[in-house]
Amino acid sequence: MRLDASGALLDQMAPAKSEPSAKAAPANPDPNDDEEKNPVVVELYTSQGCSSCPPADALLKELADRDDVIALALHVDYWDYLGWKDPFGKPEFSARQKSYAIAAGERTVYTPQMIIAGRETLVGPQKAALNNAILRETDVHPEVDLKITGEGDHYEIELTPVDALETPAMVQLVRYKPSATVDILRGENAGRTVTYKNIVTSLTGIAEWDGRKPVTLSVDVDGDAPAVVIVQESLASEHGPLPGPILAAGELD
Repeated sequence: MRLDASGALLDQMAPAKSEPSAKAAPANPDPNDDEEKNPVVVELYTSQGCSSCPPADALLKELADRDDVIALALHVDYWDYLGWKDPFGKPEFSARQKSYAIAAGERTVYTPQMIIAGRETLVGPQKAALNNAILRETDVHPEVDLKITGEGDHYEIELTPVDALETPAMVQLVRYKPSATVDILRGENAGRTVTYKNIVTSLTGIAEWDGRKPVTLSVDVDGDAPAVVIVQESLASEHGPLPGPILAAGELD
């Protein structure tokens, strides 16, 4: 998929070679720093209709059980025209990927594409490059202290800025399906049986936060699907708010 500067869809493209984006984590880690680290959010933009996606899906499966990573698979819908409609694909996930591209000043998005901590981009990622990106983000000093308490269907989310944030943040609730195995009958992956992990089913904004003073939010969740809270910079633009770096994230146990 190629995007112009205004975010309009121009045409479809095949996946590209694996290269990290120019954006790097702004960190100079202290090797003696024992502060608690936030888990690193890895978003995979994928599709069952994309022949290049299964290796990236397999990489995400490897991340799913790591304590230092929150791995999320967001299925896009723009490959459905090839003959297989991805049952997990949602237009809002395609729009989120496009918003990341606009925020980075890029004209193109690809599948498979991973966004690490809302900051680094890997296209058709290889394991070594992915692990290096996660390590870089792990060493970023937390900007927000996130505490989650509660159980069942009610939680309290406490947010405290380490220093007052220069950019407002959006607080988002992500629900996901832990696993699903799909027989793909048509399209580029026809005949494959693929097991997917951490399939995002919804991503909802629950609050906007100026990032200057501590705040406590109350959140009610329905059902048994796992839930994640993501605190992410909200970048102002002529296109509306765009997703920026992820400042904190945590699971609702």
